[in-house]
Amino acid sequence: MALKYWLVICILGIGWGMSFMFNAILLRELGPLSVSMGRVAFGALGCWLYVIGARLPVRLTMARAVGLLGFGALSYAAPFAFYALGQQQIASGVAGIVNATTPAFAVIVSHFWPGSERATLLKSLGVICGFTGIVVLSLPVLNAGATSEFWAILLILCAPVCYAFSLNIARSFRDMQPVVLVALALTGATLAIAPLALWREGLPHITRVETWASLLMIGFVLTSAAFIAFYWLLPKVGPTNISTVTLIAPISALVLGTSVLGEALLPEHLLGMAAIFAGLLLIDGRIVRRWRADKGNKDQPKG
Repeated sequence: MALKYWLVICILGIGWGMSFMFNAILLRELGPLSVSMGRVAFGALGCWLYVIGARLPVRLTMARAVGLLGFGALSYAAPFAFYALGQQQIASGVAGIVNATTPAFAVIVSHFWPGSERATLLKSLGVICGFTGIVVLSLPVLNAGATSEFWAILLILCAPVCYAFSLNIARSFRDMQPVVLVALALTGATLAIAPLALWREGLPHITRVETWASLLMIGFVLTSAAFIAFYWLLPKVGPTNISTVTLIAPISALVLGTSVLGEALLPEHLLGMAAIFAGLLLIDGRIVRRWRADKGNKDQPKG
């Protein structure tokens, strides 16, 4: 894979890891539902500006519009809200590490999804490693008796579950251009979350410069631009290579959380991240396949 593509993958991973830091800043002044509403609304606006500027065709039936409303709520509104709700109790770095369990949940959901890929032994071991990492991450809060933090971790785990289902549902929209799909889905997410956010938290009142800066950054850059770049890169490098973003994002979240926000870094955080990373590598399978190939070549008799 070309170096420039690796650079884009690294930038995406670092950027999506940064989103947890911006969530923490936004939560100082906004409610969690308002954080989700602001992100999907600005994200939708950015995508529509791209769609209009590129003059991409948009064809939409009423049935498709209803489907995209639900898809957007599941893929964007709900996960972003779960992250913000959980981050009221736990550090942004921990939230970023929990997010890395997305491939593990995807393996489980895909195994039972009609017409999808069945879990192999290697992937099943990866899922076990991923959940082992979650248990290790939960040990400090369980030992301290901080039940609210434990429930916050479980709440954030709902976001990867949403992603796992949405990855399979997305196949029904394969006939749409990816950027148009994201623009419509983010619009649906905004329509889904806005009434709930306004009802529960009222009209957002922003007074701090850092809140506006974080909202614009997480909406336009880490949602609109990031997803446009993601779908530009996907056909060039393939789903396996682009999945390495999930290895970079939690590192970014942990480093920024400790260095910028002053969050505590515990040994359990590093051990939990290591276990989840091991699970991701097993699910990906490339290292194991390469090791088996090398071993097979060495075992071949030399003439």
